[in-house]
Amino acid sequence: MKEAIAKAAALIEAMEYIRKFDGKIVVVKLGGSVLDDIELQRKLLTDVAFMATVGMRPIIVHGGGKAITKAMSRAGLEPQWVQGRRYTDERTLTIAEHTLVHKVNTPICETLTELGCKPMGLSSLASCVLSAELLRLEAEDGRKLDVGRVGKVSEINAKLLKTLCADRIIPVIAPVAKDAAGGKLNVNADSAAGKVAAKVSAEKLVVVSDTHGILADVNKAESTISSLNEQQIKDMIESGVIGQQIFPKAEACIEALDAGVKKTHIIDGRIAHSLLLEIYTDKGIGTEIV
Repeated sequence: MKEAIAKAAALIEAMEYIRKFDGKIVVVKLGGSVLDDIELQRKLLTDVAFMATVGMRPIIVHGGGKAITKAMSRAGLEPQWVQGRRYTDERTLTIAEHTLVHKVNTPICETLTELGCKPMGLSSLASCVLSAELLRLEAEDGRKLDVGRVGKVSEINAKLLKTLCADRIIPVIAPVAKDAAGGKLNVNADSAAGKVAAKVSAEKLVVVSDTHGILADVNKAESTISSLNEQQIKDMIESGVIGQQIFPKAEACIEALDAGVKKTHIIDGRIAHSLLLEIYTDKGIGTEIV
C-alpha cells in the first residue's frame, strides 16, 4: 500500500509540470554512454516517449563520437585531434556520417516506434535541417588551424521542426550538416542542440551525458551544483572550474538561454529516469542553468 501511495504522490507532483509543459517544445541532446548501452538508451527513450504521451513536443539531437572512433579503428584509421576537435578528412567524414545515421539515428527511431511514438530521422542522407560553414580554430599565436570537414552550425530549418512537432512527430537529428555548396560537414552535437533549442524557441534544453551535472569539485561526483545562472557559468569557465569535457555543453546552454530558452539542464543519463526526474519533479537531479 505504501508503494502505491508513493506512486500516486509522484503523479500528483508531476501533474503541475505536465500542465505547464503541455504543447511546449523540449530539446533533448543524447550523448555519452547512453548511446553505447542499448538497455540504458531504451530507458532514456522511454522517458522521451512519456514526455510525448503527456503532451510535450520533444526534439532529439544525438552525438556519437565513441561509435565513430570505434568505426574508424575497424577501418584502420587513427583519430587525429586539434584542440579537442576530431580532424575530419573525406574518409573520416564518410565513416562518421554512416555511423551517425545508420548505427545511432536509425536505432533511436526504431526504439521510439516500438514505444508507440512517431519519430522522423533527420540527417544528411535524408531531410537535413542543419546548415553549417567551415570551422577554423585559432592557435595561441593567431594562426588559423585546419580541422578538415568540420563545421559550425549557421542555420536551422526551424519551420520544418515546428511543423513536425505540431503533428506529434519526434524529430531525431544527426549532427552532420550541409554547407552552402551542398557538401557535408561534421558538427558538434552539443552546439547543434543549443542552436536548435534557440531557433525553435524551446521551453527547455536538456543535455544528457555521463556527468551528474556541473561539479564544484571535478573529483567529487557528490559536489553537483543544482542551480546556476548564466553569469556564474561564465565565471566558472574563466576560472577553469568548467573544463574541456563540460565546456561544449555549458556553451550550448548559454547560447540557448541568450536566445530566449527559459531553462537548460545538464543531467546524468546513467541514472534511471533522470530525464523525467529533472523535468517532472521539484528537486531535479542534475544542474539547472537559468
